[in-house]
Amino acid sequence: QVQLVESGGGLVQPGGSLRLSCAVSGITFSLYHMGWYRQAPGKQRELVAGVTSGGNRNYAESAKGRFTISRDNAKNTVYLQMNSLKPEDTAVYYCKASRYSNNYWGQGTQVTVSS
Repeated sequence: QVQLVESGGGLVQPGGSLRLSCAVSGITFSLYHMGWYRQAPGKQRELVAGVTSGGNRNYAESAKGRFTISRDNAKNTVYLQMNSLKPEDTAVYYCKASRYSNNYWGQGTQVTVSS
């Protein structure tokens, strides 16, 4: 079956960095567009960054200049490098695989930015 497993979340101080990983199995990873989303308490889930199967990237305004999404098709893994973290980045971060009408989500990883 399809599995997306996020890791790398945790507690970090403002200004710090984290690298999230999402390991994918059960699909032909290279054919899928991949995205990182986040959901803070009481808020809707929002797109943070995406990378297409062809390698094109897009970012939410809040992530531009601080976050970098990348993918390694040989490892079936997508990454989110997060730098200069702010308290408002606190959320559960999810990865998503999309291709046509097929959408798969991971279980999420908590990121908490606090001093």
